[in-house]
Amino acid sequence: MMQPLAAVDLWAPFTTDTLLEVRTGKMQPLRGINKVLSGIDKLLREGPVRVTSAGIDEDEHDYTFHGGPEKAIHGFCSTHYTDLQKEYPSAAQDFQPGGFGENFVTAHMNERNVCIGDVIAVGDDVSGILLQVSLPRQPCFKLNTRFQLKDFAVTAWKTSRTGWYYRVLRPGTVQAGDTIRLVERRHPKWTIERIQEYLHRKTDDEAMNAELAAIEELGPESRGQFRSRVAKVEAKARKALNAPKWRDFKVVEKTRQTPRVVSFVLEAVEPIAEEEEAELDPGAHAKIKLGNGLVRAYSIVDGDKNKFQLGISLEPGSRGGSKYMHETVEVGNVLQVGAITEAIQLQMAASNHIFVAAGVGLTAFLSMVEVLKRINYSVVLHYAVRSADEVPFRERIEKLGDNVVLYDKSAGQRLDIRGIVGGMVWNSHLYFCGPKRLMEEAARETKTRGIPKKEVHFEAFEADISGDPFEAVVANKRNKVLEIGEEETLLEILQAHFEDVASSCSVGNCGTCKIGLKEGRVDHRGTALAEDEKETSMLACVSRGIGRITIEI
Repeated sequence: MMQPLAAVDLWAPFTTDTLLEVRTGKMQPLRGINKVLSGIDKLLREGPVRVTSAGIDEDEHDYTFHGGPEKAIHGFCSTHYTDLQKEYPSAAQDFQPGGFGENFVTAHMNERNVCIGDVIAVGDDVSGILLQVSLPRQPCFKLNTRFQLKDFAVTAWKTSRTGWYYRVLRPGTVQAGDTIRLVERRHPKWTIERIQEYLHRKTDDEAMNAELAAIEELGPESRGQFRSRVAKVEAKARKALNAPKWRDFKVVEKTRQTPRVVSFVLEAVEPIAEEEEAELDPGAHAKIKLGNGLVRAYSIVDGDKNKFQLGISLEPGSRGGSKYMHETVEVGNVLQVGAITEAIQLQMAASNHIFVAAGVGLTAFLSMVEVLKRINYSVVLHYAVRSADEVPFRERIEKLGDNVVLYDKSAGQRLDIRGIVGGMVWNSHLYFCGPKRLMEEAARETKTRGIPKKEVHFEAFEADISGDPFEAVVANKRNKVLEIGEEETLLEILQAHFEDVASSCSVGNCGTCKIGLKEGRVDHRGTALAEDEKETSMLACVSRGIGRITIEI
């Protein structure tokens, strides 16, 4: 157990400090997750240790998140451990030097007095090393797992107790007891804590984003985030001046994946030039205007805003969307694409990610599972199909290996949602996508098990929109009264009467179509609204009013 440290003023300026410990570690299974390897367990090094531009000799990293020239050495203030032991008594035994996976342990240097770009000398002038502060550390789920505290990684950056990274300017040797000296301070206003303020907490401050994007000493991981924000603001301004509501996309590929599922690759006739604006994270929907007058939203399997792939199942009860895509749309046809909205947020603080899908529900999750596997997260996809012939994107499924559990109904294999939910390990996040019966069972089982709503995502691909007719008074449109029929949605009627009524997924997942509810009762459907939002909001794409309601768009 770490001995109590003498009181340290973390706000006092730093000019010199002492290197208390040097630590390195080997890649090994993360606590409780054998499939995930990590170098977070750092052991004490005695005597002189060699440091190169790649870091400390014999120190191993998961290069997905750590290591490399911009993250060669991780520094951390041991004074934080004293406070953390008091705040989290259940994990006090783990809050010891090396607990955060740091290489250099100091008592005074910390996020409040260390600035980006600081040039630091460690040891003597001949054999000592020269470092430069390159990045604030951005903790991942591994901290949660290490200390067995949910959301601890988020708390770490909220309280600016994360540590920072160095790049190596001059190699050499170091050892515990060496003096650390501040040689040069290029950006005195930009402490690690202040950068974290705008990196995580005040992300919409355009002036600060632009200023941080211009700091050359800031490593590309963080600088890239600020530059991306600046680019998006500029792109948004251009779009507001002169941007078409719908873009033309040509169908460049049409491939039969299974007897029921066909994939389409759509490519923009006029691509978006800015790479940052064109980027698209997994879990998006594209709204497609079909030639038969219908508008439908489909999950994007992969791609970006210039070229993406859809997987569409021919549904027996189709109202014309999937039937038109399967039977009428061919390579060379041009379709119009409206809003492309990112709808699924990966919960990166979770230690384990469990996806459950059936049939074409795979399209919502496939790229997400691939991304998590690629960056060495613990992830599994439970996927149910009618038969072995009904597996779309088969090659990609096979490459996922044991990250996929396949259930073949024709072989008597059943997707056991109760067993999946009941067998979850600590700090898991669940994602469901499938037909109504699967979604109802998932909702029932997660509720029975007391799984918090924030730890479950429901991604329905079909919605029950029918119901009794109702009237909607649009308060901010001169109290215009709209009548919504049994098979009509409020969204469809709003879009018929008013321009720029936003929507995306059309099944209540994404919340794009959320509007204000001023008065009246609503049959709330979909998953995008929290309980406390339902008194003042509704989802126009799926929810239905009861009698007469008053809304605001």
